[in-house]
Amino acid sequence: MTEEAIKSNIRTVRDWPKAGINFRDVTTLFENPDCYHSVIKQLAEWAKSREYDSIAGIDARGFILSGALAYELKLPLVLVRKKGKLPYSTIFEDYELEYGTATVETHETELIRDHKVLVVDDLLATGGTALAAIRLMRRLGASGVDFAAIIDLVELPGRQVLKNAGVEAFTVCGFNETE
Repeated sequence: MTEEAIKSNIRTVRDWPKAGINFRDVTTLFENPDCYHSVIKQLAEWAKSREYDSIAGIDARGFILSGALAYELKLPLVLVRKKGKLPYSTIFEDYELEYGTATVETHETELIRDHKVLVVDDLLATGGTALAAIRLMRRLGASGVDFAAIIDLVELPGRQVLKNAGVEAFTVCGFNETE
C-alpha cells in the first residue's frame, strides 16, 4: 500500500487535545485490515533487515503495533507504560510532550540485556516519548536501540532528536502541519 493510501486512512483531529495541535488518529487505520496489515508488513520488512532481538511497545497505540510486529517477527515484547500501570518492580523516565510532561516506565527485566531493541509507537513528534523509552532500554542494558512508527510529524524535531541520540528512526509516512 502506498504512503498516500496509508495517510488517507489516518484521521486528523484539529485542535486536540488543545488548540494548535493536529492529532493524528491511527484508530481509523486499525479499522482497515488491509491498511493495518500493510503497515505491519512494512515495519517488519525494515526490522528484519536490522536483526533485532526484542521489540518494545509504547503505551498505548504503540502496543497495537508492537504486539503485531513482535508476533510477526517471533520476538519477545516489552511494554513501556504510563507511570503507575505496571505491577512489579519498575524503572521510569520523565519526558516532555509538545503539550505537557509525562512519565513512562517498564518492568526491570534481564530480557533486554545485550539485546538489539526496536522501540515502536504510532508516531514521532518531538521525540520525547521515544527518547524516554530508548533511555529505559539502554538502562536495562540493551546493546542497541532504534525506533519505528507509522507517522513522522516532519516539521517537529523528533527525527533530529533521535539522530542526536544515536538512534536510527524508520517511519511509514510523514505529515506536515497543513495536511
